[in-house]
Amino acid sequence: MDEIELIGVLKAQYSKELRKQLVQSLRDAEQSGNAEQQNKLMNQVFSYVLAQLGWTMASNVKEWDDRPLKVMQEVFPKINKTKWYKEQKLLAEKSIDVQMGKIE
Repeated sequence: MDEIELIGVLKAQYSKELRKQLVQSLRDAEQSGNAEQQNKLMNQVFSYVLAQLGWTMASNVKEWDDRPLKVMQEVFPKINKTKWYKEQKLLAEKSIDVQMGKIE
């Protein structure tokens, strides 16, 4: 499935209001220090996005493919301002560094 199709599927599955509420509840939970449940929910959605895009770390080591994060950002407004999003980006960058032998 390509990104455009996946974005359409996710937007059809989750109403605009629900998507906004999910991000807001994630941000609120992060601020209160109790984001475990919200993180699990976002991780489930993100896992679906990764699977639908056929994304694997091994195939994306040499040339970084950030489509999954772009899809999440397109579907869930302002998710890029959450700790969850920043952690996903950081984890991917660290994994690439390990795969490329750039461990400090």
